[in-house]
Amino acid sequence: MNHSKVSIFIIAAGAFIFNSIFWNEQLAVNTLLFDIFLISSLLFLYPDAWQNKTVRYLLLAHLASLFALIVFNSLLSKWAFTITLLLLCAFSEYNHRSVWLAGGSMLLSFTHFAGSLYRLLNNGSRAPKAKRPVARFIRFAIFPVLILFCFFIIYSNANTVFAAIARNIGAKTMLFFDTFFNVFSFERFLFLLLGFYLIGALLLRAKYTWFEKIENKAKDNMRRIRKKRMDIRNNLLYDLTVGVMGKLAKGIMALKNEYKTGLISLILLNLLLLTINIIDIDYLWIHFTYTPAIDLFTMIHEGTELLIFSIVLAMLVLLIFFRGNLNFYKKNKWLKAGAYVWLLQNSILVVSVFLRDYYYIREFGLAYKRIGVLFFLLLVIAGLASVFIKVRFAKTTYYLWRINAWCVVLLLVAGALVQWDTLIAKYNISHRQTAPLNLPYLLTLSDRVLPILNENLPILKEREKELNKQGIHMGKCTDCIETIIDENRQRYLENQGRYSWLSWNFADAGEVDYFKNKQVPVAVIK
Repeated sequence: MNHSKVSIFIIAAGAFIFNSIFWNEQLAVNTLLFDIFLISSLLFLYPDAWQNKTVRYLLLAHLASLFALIVFNSLLSKWAFTITLLLLCAFSEYNHRSVWLAGGSMLLSFTHFAGSLYRLLNNGSRAPKAKRPVARFIRFAIFPVLILFCFFIIYSNANTVFAAIARNIGAKTMLFFDTFFNVFSFERFLFLLLGFYLIGALLLRAKYTWFEKIENKAKDNMRRIRKKRMDIRNNLLYDLTVGVMGKLAKGIMALKNEYKTGLISLILLNLLLLTINIIDIDYLWIHFTYTPAIDLFTMIHEGTELLIFSIVLAMLVLLIFFRGNLNFYKKNKWLKAGAYVWLLQNSILVVSVFLRDYYYIREFGLAYKRIGVLFFLLLVIAGLASVFIKVRFAKTTYYLWRINAWCVVLLLVAGALVQWDTLIAKYNISHRQTAPLNLPYLLTLSDRVLPILNENLPILKEREKELNKQGIHMGKCTDCIETIIDENRQRYLENQGRYSWLSWNFADAGEVDYFKNKQVPVAVIK
């Protein structure tokens, strides 16, 4: 059996496995079965992939995401599982170092699946036409079948006994198909086709390798390239520089003039940011005391967003100054010093943003957006560090995109290893004395927090009475919190009752056991 036939068999088998384990199920232990099949098939079809160190690291990240999915079964763990699986396939099938370009190659695999399948089928049937008996039989049988059908109609109308036999055969045939489609519905058939498409797109390498070619040309380290004047003038950044600097961006002194412009810009920007940092250090770091008169919401949501935007913009400014030959200018030490001070000051600004978020959490409790700010700040720190490396060692913009994309993947997998909903619920209830308990927000969290809400129902009912006095109601009644939790519990148990063992996971198993038997310990928050 040649490679093409093996590939077709694997895709077909994968489609049936996909159909069997995911139909009317949630992502849970069935993903483990799916992974065993898909990763085994991937390494079988691309045996050299295992020699790639990146593939091995991605496999570890994917297994960590799989662990998180089976243990926590959160939305974030499902996203991490999906993204790491796509990257694992991309790096196994294509020659990549960058997450962005690998993602582009996988996009080509999905959009060009039909072409990949057609080539696979053609490669699997290269035998001469004379040696294809099935095709010859079909061609010879078309005309006789048409003649047979015509005379069947004539004899059915001419002979009542034959017509009765034909009707009996037709009724049994219709009964067979009715039974077949009751067991295998049209929706199930479409789901099977979806599985065939997904397995094929994940396992088949596209013919077009545009992103792979870009990757092969991309380098981490910059080189000084003396371009012709016509090549420079056809550059968008050159046009932008000329539009700002005018004649100073032209001629023999262009590089020196650009250096002076960059140095003056960094000096002014550093002085401006120094003023901001002095204010923040005095107000936020040393003398901050929260009072109800302080609008923390505006300070966090509007102020933080603008500050994060300013930090990202600061990194872009340095990318413009250090995009080309200024990296190799012999007298650029003061420009680099200004860049280092600029990065240091932006790091101080990151701490100020962190303090804003910390004060908001301390006064109002945890929420997804507040946790998201912390994750984004980690990415900003990684971005500032990578920009420092770029300036210090003359790295390319491609290097920045590549390194920071891997930081995103790493944070995604790390974030998936935490059950955030239960963490938020436990933290907010336990800190209700210092941060007002946001009862409506707790009810927006996933079903994973239902045992915690149920165990702490007296606390929630007391808080509901306080909110009712303020004119805030959980529903159309004044004492709805217990009813809402009970309805959510019933809905959750009904949904879980529809799943088979394929949807089993630790989180749901523990929660169902808690509600049915009250045997799973859930900490009551004092």
